[in-house]
Amino acid sequence: MHQGIGLKGLNALEPKSAMSAFFECCHCVVLADRLTKARPYANRADLFSLIDHELFRLDEDTVDRIVAGHPGVGARPRSKASEGEQCAIWDPDHAAMSRLHAVVGEYEAHFGHPFLVYAGELTALEITDVAAQRLHNHPETERKVLRNELAKVHRHRLERMLGPEGGYPLW
Repeated sequence: MHQGIGLKGLNALEPKSAMSAFFECCHCVVLADRLTKARPYANRADLFSLIDHELFRLDEDTVDRIVAGHPGVGARPRSKASEGEQCAIWDPDHAAMSRLHAVVGEYEAHFGHPFLVYAGELTALEITDVAAQRLHNHPETERKVLRNELAKVHRHRLERMLGPEGGYPLW
């Protein structure tokens, strides 16, 4: 994965490499292509604004494909590479993880699509509560919530790709 390349490094990538870097963050060829073609970026805010704008322009089928490409809750427990994402969630309490998986399963059966949340620093119990609360959303409201969560995941991945301001020094 491209990590710590900085905005200057991202802007300097060859188009195929930039496309690959963006695809790693958003798992969508359409988004990756649009982001690649919009380079160079003057600052991070411009990049983050554009990916949010483009995400909300996508049709529902494309959003469904993006969401389906995300590993499920707890699929990669304690994964350092997936830190901050729902797949890395883990609780040593088997009952807590069972409850989480049950609520996520109920969510997926109710809405007909995978559950997605930006996990950040959330615990398994907190994600269980989030999923349970979202079960009460109207389907249209939930689609908006889903896109917002996807936007947070994209920002997290872009920030990880860019690293600190200026990127990491090359060796």
